[in-house]
Amino acid sequence: MIPDVSNSLTWLEKHYTILDGIQRGVERETLRILPDGSLSSMPFPAEIGSALTHPWITTDFAEPMLEFITPVNTNIDYTLTFLRDLHRYTNIQIRDELMWPLSMPCFIGKEEDILLAQYGSSNEGRLKTLYREGLKNRYGAMMQIISGVHYNFSLPQAFWQAKEGIKNTEEGQDIISDGYLSLIRNYYRFGWVIPFLFGASPSICPSFIKDQKKLAEFSQQNNGSYFLPYATSLRLSDIGYTNDAQKQLGITFNDLETYVRGIQKATHTRSEKFSQMGVKVDGVYRQINDNILQIENEFYAPIRPKRVPKKDETPSEALLRGGIEYIEVRSLDINPFSPIGITEEQIRFVDLFLIWCVLAPAPKMSSDELQCAKVNWNRVILEGRKPGQIISMGCGDHHEPLAKVGHNLFKDLLRVADVLDHKDSQKRYRQVCEHLDVMFDHPELTLSARTLQAISDMGTAKFGFALAKQYKQQLNAEPLQILTEKDFICQRNQSLAKQKCKEEEQQLSFDEYIKQISQ
Repeated sequence: MIPDVSNSLTWLEKHYTILDGIQRGVERETLRILPDGSLSSMPFPAEIGSALTHPWITTDFAEPMLEFITPVNTNIDYTLTFLRDLHRYTNIQIRDELMWPLSMPCFIGKEEDILLAQYGSSNEGRLKTLYREGLKNRYGAMMQIISGVHYNFSLPQAFWQAKEGIKNTEEGQDIISDGYLSLIRNYYRFGWVIPFLFGASPSICPSFIKDQKKLAEFSQQNNGSYFLPYATSLRLSDIGYTNDAQKQLGITFNDLETYVRGIQKATHTRSEKFSQMGVKVDGVYRQINDNILQIENEFYAPIRPKRVPKKDETPSEALLRGGIEYIEVRSLDINPFSPIGITEEQIRFVDLFLIWCVLAPAPKMSSDELQCAKVNWNRVILEGRKPGQIISMGCGDHHEPLAKVGHNLFKDLLRVADVLDHKDSQKRYRQVCEHLDVMFDHPELTLSARTLQAISDMGTAKFGFALAKQYKQQLNAEPLQILTEKDFICQRNQSLAKQKCKEEEQQLSFDEYIKQISQ
């Protein structure tokens, strides 16, 4: 069963103000598609600015793969409205193109049709594109254009001061880091609840998978869609972005230094498999290096400890310098029923769950136990809505019904909700709990079930395309609410100027630059 959190919840209820000021940020990915449904081959719109240096709107793996980034804020409504403004403005700048509203791509005939993201002629910009070239050669471009939502979360200083007795975040950085690592361990143990409730990728387009053996594992509908009947999030499965070499790393989340050293080792350990493809062949780079990880960001995880790096710092160097600053949750599919890919209900639930994770006892986890935890994740990802589905407790033979574990978890989450709602007459966190708890007994209400029903009626391609056109019209009709056109023009001009400076000021050749960063 779930751990006993009763003492911590009683303590929290006595200190109900210490959660005021949670900081959040959202990153949403989406593909630009043409009116005929094909993937766009147009460059990142110059009207928006530079994808290399724009703080809010950039690209991920591919040139047509947009990424929207909100600044950190303590107000949920502000964050969602800011994100919507980014969509509203971009929607106009991409002219007749549409934003694909599903995590799993469609309409893509050949991997060669996927243009890697371009960032200009500076060494920094060329490195970002080369990193993507390496990802394409290592794992295939199709896997890299799966879209998701990342949710960044940090607890206020008052929480750590009350819980751990620290004076400030700087003096207590080690204690805070340990607290966030406890959160991560519990996330691995119980985070399967997120794809159960919010997974939204139960199907794929046949163009996405060329391996007929893999396709044979799926059921096929008359409209051509391939699906697994009880799947929640194929995006998080082995169909998505995986790295077999990473499974052997044994990276754990028991203490910060061990975690960082594991990541750093992977970026300096040669991979026999990747070395066979060569680093630079006939004068053309194929990857940054032949290590297990080209750079630290290549490490795949459903949740990551983060700190904003200073100039020229790697993510791990930033963590060692200042400790964990915030948590990045990476297991949210694009919500197809929202024009911006995420809803207020989802944000409020993740808040509740992450707070529970930091309060609950979190025994240290070996790499073997991490693999055991992933068994539950895979079970939920591939057949989470299956009647009578069970969840394993640890690495033993003990199992519990998923619905029973879910209901018990929500009893705790309701108490957290009441703390967070202490100033809210609408009791919106409690409403979220009451709405979602029902889904354990009625999985047909989950996001994946609703998505699969729509796909059964229309087919994946038609469903996604219809939503894309609907959201195009909807966003076009909406005025900006927080940002102004002047704000966007200012960011455009500043980002283009910053890119130009980077291109004019560089002193090293690209070969020298690669050698320097690989040391």
